[in-house]
Amino acid sequence: MFGIHDLALFIASSLLLNLMPGPDSLLVMLRTAGQGWRAGVAATWGIGSGIMVHVLCATLGLSALLAASAQLFALVKLAGALYLVYLGLTLLRHHAAVRDSAPLPAMPLWAIYRQGMLTNVLNPKVALFFLAFMPQFIDPSGQQQGLAFILLGGIFNLGGMIWCHLLVLITATARHRLHLPARFKRALERLIGALFLAFGIRLAIS
Repeated sequence: MFGIHDLALFIASSLLLNLMPGPDSLLVMLRTAGQGWRAGVAATWGIGSGIMVHVLCATLGLSALLAASAQLFALVKLAGALYLVYLGLTLLRHHAAVRDSAPLPAMPLWAIYRQGMLTNVLNPKVALFFLAFMPQFIDPSGQQQGLAFILLGGIFNLGGMIWCHLLVLITATARHRLHLPARFKRALERLIGALFLAFGIRLAIS
């Protein structure tokens, strides 16, 4: 269908790739642990929206333009790295400014959604990943390659959304049953802030 081949292999590979730890999983767990399942779902849908932006860009050829221009790639990579560093420093600053026993400040759901979306949209490696990964499962002589890109991207995104919602469920259940103290949540926020900072630095120098 649409020139797609080895669909079962694509689905299996997509699930394994989505299970790899990264900024998306950290953001979902952080927001769920801090504000509950609604915040985790908002982050998840933001992440899914960001992935679909990359899928559409790959379909329209914008990702190929990004890959072909070293200057454009460097600019987008720098923007993504700065955003991850900003998230990390924001979390660390909140930890330093508020006592460990104080509750975490709540974020509006739309702001959490935006965070999830931007962590993906501003990562040029996601665009290059789709350009390198999905064409392996599309017949180059097919007449509907654009639809094939969208369909495979949707399948990949669906697997990621399922995984992120599972993380929300696990984290929200632990939050409800364990009644984690504010001090522990602060420590988690500090740890994830440091990891976001590390992700941003790694993206900048890679």
